[in-house]
Amino acid sequence: MEAVFFFLFAFVAIVSALLLVLFRNPVYSALSLVATLFALAGLFVLLDAHFLAAVQVIVYAGAIMVLFLFVIMLLNLGHAEALEPAGGTYRRASVVLLMVILVVQLGVLAGRQLGASPGASEEEMVTGNVRYIGELLYTDYLFPFEVVSVILLVALIGVIVLVKRDRPAQKKKL
Repeated sequence: MEAVFFFLFAFVAIVSALLLVLFRNPVYSALSLVATLFALAGLFVLLDAHFLAAVQVIVYAGAIMVLFLFVIMLLNLGHAEALEPAGGTYRRASVVLLMVILVVQLGVLAGRQLGASPGASEEEMVTGNVRYIGELLYTDYLFPFEVVSVILLVALIGVIVLVKRDRPAQKKKL
């Protein structure tokens, strides 16, 4: 039964992540990201990482996505100008960057599998789960943690850049 849920959550995560990239409307993309984050929370539950699943839902699917949706709605990014396709050069550069990131991630994963450390004992993980996660987050996984913060910052700057683009002159009301 666990395998069925794994494939279900994985399928939802992959499809919603693809829709996140393929939708031209930023509101639909943000909602697809919410679906992806919920699917990832389901995968965390299957791994018996209930704390991470709760954090995934509360922090990312809750607070950060509400912030993104608020910014999108407040700045009216649903208008037709925001739906224009991105330039070809930017799209190609994005694909190359994503491929490089994928190769690096696969390399890191392969390196960890080859030189896997024993990690914490089962009893230590059950009794001090939050402390153990905190220690891992700020020691072994400090760089990915910082990368996520930079990615969120870049996303917010991207929203500002989209809003500040030159728009056609609007008629002034006197």
